[in-house]
Amino acid sequence: VQLQASGGGLVQAGGSLRLSCAASGLPLRNYNMAWFRQAPGKGREYAAAISWRDSIYYSDSVKGRFTISRDSAKTTIYLQMNSLKPEDTAVYYCAASGLRYVSSRSDDYDYWGQGTLVTVSS
Repeated sequence: VQLQASGGGLVQAGGSLRLSCAASGLPLRNYNMAWFRQAPGKGREYAAAISWRDSIYYSDSVKGRFTISRDSAKTTIYLQMNSLKPEDTAVYYCAASGLRYVSSRSDDYDYWGQGTLVTVSS
C-alpha cells in the first residue's frame, strides 16, 4: 500500500497550488481520505477530508480557499489551494482511513503519504 503525494513548491502569497495524492494497492473508493499539514515546529493539523461517499469537510483555517476532490476512478485525490498565505507553509500529507465516519484526528488514519512541502512567501 502506498500513497504518493506531489505538487508542493514555492509560491507567493495570494497564489495557488494543486496537490495530488495517488494510491497504489489501496482501493480509495472504500476509504475516507484527508489532507493534513505540519508547519515547522508545530503538530500535525487537519485541513480537509473527503468521505468514501464523497462528502467533503474543511477546517476553518482553509475553508473557502482550499478544495478537496477525488478523480472519477477514485485512485487519486487532490487539494486545490487558492489565496495562499504564509501561514499555509507546511509539509502536506495525504492519509486514508477505513473508519465509516470522517475524523479530523490523525490517529484515526491508517495510511499516510510521504508529504510534500508547500512554502508560501510574503
